[in-house]
Amino acid sequence: MATATKYVGRPMKRKEDPRLIQGLAHYVDDLHLAGMLHMVVVRSPYAHAKIRGIDASKARSAPGVAAVFTGDDLGSQIGSVPCAAQIPDMKPAVRLPLATNKVRFVGEPVAVIAAADKYAARDALDLVEVDYDPLPAVTDPEKAIAKGAPKLYDNFDDNVAYRWELEGGDVAAAFKNAGKIVKQRMANQRVIPVPMECRGVVAQYDPGEPQLKVWTSTQIPHLARTQIGAMLGISENSVHLIAPEVGGGFGSKLNVYAEEALCSYLAIKTGKPVKWIESRRENFQATIHGRDFINYAELAVKSDGAILGARFKLIADLGAYYQLLTPLVPTLTALMLCGSYKIPAIRIEIVGALTNKMATDAYRGAGRPEATYFIERAMDIVAAELKKDPLELRLKNFPKPKDFPYATPTGLIYDTADYQASLRAAQKKSAYQNLRKQQTEARKKGKLVGIGVSSYVEICAMGPSSAMPAGGWESGTVRIEPTGKVKVLTGSSPHGQGQETSFAQIAADMFGLSPDDVLIVHGDTSQVPYGIGTFGSRATAVGGTAMYKSLEKLRDKLAKIAGHILEVDPATLTFADRRICSASAKKSATFNDVVTAAYVAKTLPPGLEPGLEATTFFEPSNFTFPFGTHICTVEIDSDTGEVKLLKYVAVDDCGNVINPLLVDGQLHGGIVQSIGQVFFEEAVYDSDGQLISGELTDYALPRAADIPRIETSRTVTPTPVNPMGVKGVGEAGTIGATPCLVNAVVDALAPLGVTHVDLPIKRENIWRLLQKNSGGAKVKSRRAS
Repeated sequence: MATATKYVGRPMKRKEDPRLIQGLAHYVDDLHLAGMLHMVVVRSPYAHAKIRGIDASKARSAPGVAAVFTGDDLGSQIGSVPCAAQIPDMKPAVRLPLATNKVRFVGEPVAVIAAADKYAARDALDLVEVDYDPLPAVTDPEKAIAKGAPKLYDNFDDNVAYRWELEGGDVAAAFKNAGKIVKQRMANQRVIPVPMECRGVVAQYDPGEPQLKVWTSTQIPHLARTQIGAMLGISENSVHLIAPEVGGGFGSKLNVYAEEALCSYLAIKTGKPVKWIESRRENFQATIHGRDFINYAELAVKSDGAILGARFKLIADLGAYYQLLTPLVPTLTALMLCGSYKIPAIRIEIVGALTNKMATDAYRGAGRPEATYFIERAMDIVAAELKKDPLELRLKNFPKPKDFPYATPTGLIYDTADYQASLRAAQKKSAYQNLRKQQTEARKKGKLVGIGVSSYVEICAMGPSSAMPAGGWESGTVRIEPTGKVKVLTGSSPHGQGQETSFAQIAADMFGLSPDDVLIVHGDTSQVPYGIGTFGSRATAVGGTAMYKSLEKLRDKLAKIAGHILEVDPATLTFADRRICSASAKKSATFNDVVTAAYVAKTLPPGLEPGLEATTFFEPSNFTFPFGTHICTVEIDSDTGEVKLLKYVAVDDCGNVINPLLVDGQLHGGIVQSIGQVFFEEAVYDSDGQLISGELTDYALPRAADIPRIETSRTVTPTPVNPMGVKGVGEAGTIGATPCLVNAVVDALAPLGVTHVDLPIKRENIWRLLQKNSGGAKVKSRRAS
C-alpha cells in the first residue's frame, strides 16, 4: 500500500495564523459570561514573614464584593499546590493555595476577593489588613545552604531541599591521569519566561449536573483537569477544562497553580462565573522562573585535548516552594552534562537550595540549556588552555556515527547522531577559516572581535513513562467524517509550535488529501481523549506519532473496503488526489465513495466494523536526541562595552522534517531567547527578597534591532524511536545558542586576559572589565555582576 507524498517536507505557512493576526482567536480574557465576577489576589509584600492575623472585614463590606477568603477560611477545603517530581529524601516544601502562618516569597497569595467588576475587586484588595512580622530573608542560594542561614521552614534543619548524586566510570583515575585539569565556577542566572499572555482563568460551576467548567491558559489541559479536581476534592469526570488560545508558555504554563484552584473554588462558592487575569507584575512575582544555577565544573583532559573525566557540583536555586516539576529540572541538567562528547567518567552532585524567591521550574529547554552551557564553556576553556582550535577540540571528542546507539556514563542511550557532519556543515556555512583570518586582521587594528562555537545534544520527545513523573505517552484520535473530512483529536496542546499545520500535512499525505481537509482539535478535555500535553519538544515526536499510528489504522481499513469494492489486493492500493487506485491505475474509487461505504455499511468486507475512527496511545521506547552546531561572531565596542552580533549560523539536526518553515521559526525564536538571557535578562532580588526587576520597565528583553540575520541549515539523521523519524526542535535554538554567544564574547576579550564572564553579559559589565584593564593589567576570570 502506498501514499503519494505531497505535503510533508514542504514549507507551508501555518493554518492557525489567519485567525491570530486578524484578531479572531479567543484567549481566556476574551471570555465574558453573564453575571461574571472578577477575582483579585492579595499578595505578600514581604519575602519572609509570620502572619499574625488578617482582617478582611472592610473588604467584605465593600461595594460589589461577593466573597473574600483567607487561608484560615479555606482550611482544608483546597489541597496543596501539586508537585509531581519526587527526589529521594527531598524535604516536603508544601505550599497551600493561601498562606496561613507564614509567607516565604514576595507575591505569595494570602487572600482572594471576588467582586462584580475588576475595579471593585481592586479597591477591596486595599482594604484587607494583614499583620506581618518580618523575618530575615535569604536570596543567594550559596548563602541559603550555609550554616546559620535564616531557615525558611522551622521544622527543617537547613535550607537544603535535597542532595542528588550521580557517578559513572572511574572518576578518580581520570583526574589522576590527566595531563590538564581545568576548573571554573559558572553562573546561569535566574530569568523570567515573559509570555505575551499572562496567566488567566475563568471558572463556571453548574450544581445541577454537577460540572465545573474551567478555561485556563495551560500547556497541559488533561493534567490540569486532574489536579484541579484533586485539589478541590471534585470527581474528575465532573471537571471540563478547556485551553483556548495560549499566548506563549515557554514552560511557565506547564504547571498547575494556586490561582486555578482558587478561581474554581470561588465559582463553586458564589454560584457565579469567576475570572482572574494575571497582571504583568503578578506574572513576574508569582509565575515560575527559570534557570538559576551555580556550577563548579572540573574537566580532566589529556595533553592532546581528549577528555578523560568530569566533575560537576550544581547548586540549584529552587525558590521557596515546589511547583509541578521544580525538583526534577536540575536532574535533567545532570543527565546531559556529557553533552555531545565521549566522557568516560563523570561525577555530578546537585544541591537543591530553598530561598525566599518564586519557584523555578521548566523554562524553554528545562535543564538542558544549563547542561550545554556548562560543558560548552568548559570545552572552550580547555581549548584556550591548550591553545587548540575549539572546532578541532570538539571533533576530537565526538563519538563517531557508528558508535550509536551511544551509552553515556549518566545512564542515557543517545539514539542516532552524526555530530561531525553538523559541525562541518556549520564550519562551511559560516566560512569559519575566513572568519578566523578576519579576526586576526581586526585584532591588529585593536578591535575586539570574537568567534563563538557551540555543539549541543538535547534530550527531548519527553517519554517513556518509566522516566516521567506523570506518564510519557500521548494520545491521538483520528475520525473521518461521512463527508470525507478528517478530524484529529490530539492530546498534545500546541500553543505556537504549529501542529495544527504540520499534523494536517501528515494526515493529508496519508490519505491523499489537502491539509485544508484536516481539522486539528486540541485543548478540550471533553472532546479529546486523555493526553499528557506539550512540553519537552514532544508534541510531534510523541503526539504526532500517536496520530500517525491512528492514521495508519484508518488507511488500512479504507484500503480493505476499497479492495473489497474494486476486487483488488488492498496492499497494492495507492492514496492520491482524493482517489484510491490500484497499482495499474485501471481500477479506482474516490476517497469520498469509500468513506461513504464505511458509513452506509452495505458493501463492507465480512467481519469489518462500520465507521472510521481510531485511537492510539503511543508509548515511546526512548527519548530522542537532536543535536547541532552553532557558530557566531561578535564585536565589542571598547568605549561602551556594547556587543554587536555580526553573524549567526545554526546547523541543527532534528531528524526528518515535516515543515521546514516551522522548524526555522522554532530555531529563530529559541536563539532570540538565548540572546535575551546572555545580554539582557536577569531576575534580580535584593537582600530583603524584593523583586527589583518586577516589571518590563526594569526587565530588559531583546528588541528587533538587537537580532542579527540568523542563517539556518540542517543535517538529517532520523531516529528509530518513532516511525516518522522525527526528533523535536522546539527548544534546540535556546540550547545551542547560549554558550555560542558567551564563547564569542570571551573569545573577543581573550587578548585582555579574560577567560570567563558570567551571565548576563550586560554592556555595563563588559565596560567595567574594560575599565579595569585600561591601565594594561591583565584581566583574569571575573564575574560580570
